[in-house]
Amino acid sequence: MGKSTPKLLKPTLDKDLDKITQVEEASQHVWRGVAPFGLALIFLILAAVVAAGAAMDRSGATIVVAAATVAAYMAMNIGANDVTNNVGPAVGARVIRMGTALAMAVVFEIAGAMIAGDKVVSTISEGILSPGMAPSRDVFIWAMMAALLSAGVWVNFATWINAPVSTTHSIVGGVLGAGVAAVGASALNWGMVAAITASWVISPLLGGVIAALVLAFVKEFIIYREDKIAAARRWVPVLIAIMTGTFISYLALEGFSQFLSIGVATAIGVGLVCGFLAWLLVKPLVWRQAAGLENRNQSLRKLFRLPLIFAAALLSFAHGANDVANAIGPLTAIVEATRPDGMAGSGTPQLWVLLIGAFGISVGILLFGPRLIRIVGEEITKLNPMRAFCVSLSTATTVILASALGLPVSSTHIAVGAVFGVGFFREWYTRHSKRRVEYMRAKAERFEAEPKPERNPEELRRRYLVRRSHFMTIVAAWVITVPTSAALAAVLYLVMSHLVP
Repeated sequence: MGKSTPKLLKPTLDKDLDKITQVEEASQHVWRGVAPFGLALIFLILAAVVAAGAAMDRSGATIVVAAATVAAYMAMNIGANDVTNNVGPAVGARVIRMGTALAMAVVFEIAGAMIAGDKVVSTISEGILSPGMAPSRDVFIWAMMAALLSAGVWVNFATWINAPVSTTHSIVGGVLGAGVAAVGASALNWGMVAAITASWVISPLLGGVIAALVLAFVKEFIIYREDKIAAARRWVPVLIAIMTGTFISYLALEGFSQFLSIGVATAIGVGLVCGFLAWLLVKPLVWRQAAGLENRNQSLRKLFRLPLIFAAALLSFAHGANDVANAIGPLTAIVEATRPDGMAGSGTPQLWVLLIGAFGISVGILLFGPRLIRIVGEEITKLNPMRAFCVSLSTATTVILASALGLPVSSTHIAVGAVFGVGFFREWYTRHSKRRVEYMRAKAERFEAEPKPERNPEELRRRYLVRRSHFMTIVAAWVITVPTSAALAAVLYLVMSHLVP
């Protein structure tokens, strides 16, 4: 009987190499999770260095550097939480990829903050708590520092638990809480607070109504038409022209006001001319895209990709113009309060302050933005390119209007309100549209098929197009944002005022 072949043992070297490979893979996994925080820390250090260089000629340089660091932290949290409003619908509709959406958001956020971000800043920096109402410069500075830090902490926590809260509510609540703790309720500008609060109620409703109206137009004049492609060729260039004209009018009126004086009539005229030029340029492009497409809704989705991308870019610009104030409004107030000539300032942010806010939002978008995009873009109601276009256009229009008025509205509220408006309108339209019923009947006759029977009310209730659970969760997060950030800011101010002599 022959000897059996001995079993070859695995060499020790191979075992060691396997262990090294496993360690490398584990290290790479850990590094992927830690890298964003490391890059964020580098940005905070850069913000502090920039602030130190800008404030080295004044006695309160240390306070300015600390405030700039906290403002950069707040700006990153804004980018991480609010990017859902800008590109969530486009990503949810699968028109652009996540990387492309983030890159586009970064470019237009910076443009909006730098070109038109100064008007809302003055409202946050001195419209609620005026420097003149504080008993001393130090009291005002620490109140603004507490407001900034409390808002940043709250938004960071909300992003961590995947809740798309309002960064505007957070900073306004922080200023209110710190202001009450520092100087008392009587010193606050309650007229401005009332105007801001009213805008919070009106803006999401307005966003939802505009989104529903645009969707109604799209359904009536494009989707439920016998020749969908011909209708889209006619109306898609018009919609893009309207967006272009609205944006250029706003840009001429607000963005270029620091260079030259432009009246309302002139701005509207410039917008009309640019809108007409956009219509001339886009029309042949849409016609080329429509060539050879089948007469069905899937083809319409291809034709709506361009206007949806345009609307998402416009919304990113509007968000940069409005929400950059949530980070740099208190910083501007602190910078002005530490001027050599006292607390008298214009409330207009300096260039380096705008840069910290603009790039901070962009860093937050790139490092932490994807966490919440799918909640707004996919989980509330199903979005296709047509519906996502309605959401983006209505949100951008509402935010632009509020920015022109100097009101720090919540882009989160408006975007989510628009998403809910689209979803609720679809529910209503499915039940009550005569055009839809006639279209479905004609379609069945054309294909010699029996029309689908209408669902009974019980089934319709079971098949809601809007997920009510998300509605209640988001509304609950909104309700607690202001009191939470206000209470946290009050506590932080009391701690700071006792610790710092």
